[in-house]
Amino acid sequence: MDEQPFTDDEYAFLRHARFGELPPAVRPDERVALTETDPGRDRPEESEDPIRWNVQG
Repeated sequence: MDEQPFTDDEYAFLRHARFGELPPAVRPDERVALTETDPGRDRPEESEDPIRWNVQG
């Protein structure tokens, strides 16, 4: 016996039942520009000795 897939309205109800209501959207006048304060940590800084970071296993 084949089951019929849910309709979009049924999926919307199931999402609402599981996750609840979304918070209100942020208005454009409440938005701020993102400012990164920490440097990326994936590579050592240029001032350090590159030989020190040459790890061989």
